[in-house]
Amino acid sequence: MVRPHLPLNALRAFEASARHLSFTRAAIELCVTQAAVSHQVKGLERQLKVTLFKRIARGLMLTAEGESLLPVLNESFDRIAQTLGRFEGGHYREVLTVGAVGTFALGWLLPRLADFRARYPFIDLRLSTHNNRVDVAAEGLDFAIRFGAGAWHGVEAMHLLETPLSVVCTPQIARQLKSPADVLKQTLLRSYRTDEWPRWFQAAGLPVEGRVPDSIVFDSSLAMMEAALQGIGVALVPVMMFSRQLAAEEVRQPFDIGIATGSYWLTRLQSRPETSAMVAFRGWLVEAVATA
Repeated sequence: MVRPHLPLNALRAFEASARHLSFTRAAIELCVTQAAVSHQVKGLERQLKVTLFKRIARGLMLTAEGESLLPVLNESFDRIAQTLGRFEGGHYREVLTVGAVGTFALGWLLPRLADFRARYPFIDLRLSTHNNRVDVAAEGLDFAIRFGAGAWHGVEAMHLLETPLSVVCTPQIARQLKSPADVLKQTLLRSYRTDEWPRWFQAAGLPVEGRVPDSIVFDSSLAMMEAALQGIGVALVPVMMFSRQLAAEEVRQPFDIGIATGSYWLTRLQSRPETSAMVAFRGWLVEAVATA
C-alpha cells in the first residue's frame, strides 16, 4: 500500500493554530515566525483543496473542514506523545493491563509485585480489581484473573491455585468454638453461593438441612473478612488469601476443615495474540505459584 506524503510540519502548524485560533500564538508555541505558520497552513489547504480557517478581524475561525480535522490530529498527536513517552533508557515500556478478583489481588498478587517489577522494569503494569464479573474485551484487559471452574465462553483459561474455604473469626469468638457444632451459634458470614456453608458443615460431620440460619451475604471475601475482623460473625473464606491476617493473629482458623469450591484462573481472550509483556507476566505468575 502506497501511503500519501504526510506534511507533518503543516499539520502541526494547523493544530497549534486551531487550538489558539491565532497564527501568532501558534508561532510562539512552535518557536517559528508567524509567516512560517501561515505559509504551512496555506500549503496544507492547497494540498487538501479545502479552506481550514476563515480569517476574521479578531483572528481565526475554523471552517467545518477544519473542525473535522482538528480532533483527529489532537488524538493522533496525543498517541504519538504517549508512545514516545514509553521509551526509557533505550527500552520501550510496554503496557500490560490485568484485572483480578479483589481477594486474589490484595491477598496474593500485591505482596509479590515488587519481584515482578524488579524482573521486568520496562513493563507498565496496570492493575484493576473486580468481583469475578468482568468483560475482558469491553474493559480492554490483557488478562483477567478469575475464580471458578475455568469454563468461560471465548477465553483461554490457565489454572493457578486451589484455595479451599475454611472458617475464620476473631480470637475472642474462636475461644467460644469448642467444636464445629458451636459455629451454628454464631452469625454466619457468606457469599451469594448458598451451598458453601452446608458443604462445610457436611465436611465437619454436621449435615445441615434447609436454610442456613442467621447469615449475612457479602459480594466479596474482602468485605466478609472485614466483617469478621470487627467480630460480626464467622466467615467462610479462602484462607490462603488472608495469610497476613492469620500470621498477625488478627483472626484465627479454629478448625482445620476446608472445602473446595473452585480455583483461581488466568484468562485471556482466545482471539487475542499474546504480547511479549503478556508472555513475561504469565511465565512469572506460573513460577510464583509453583514456589508459593
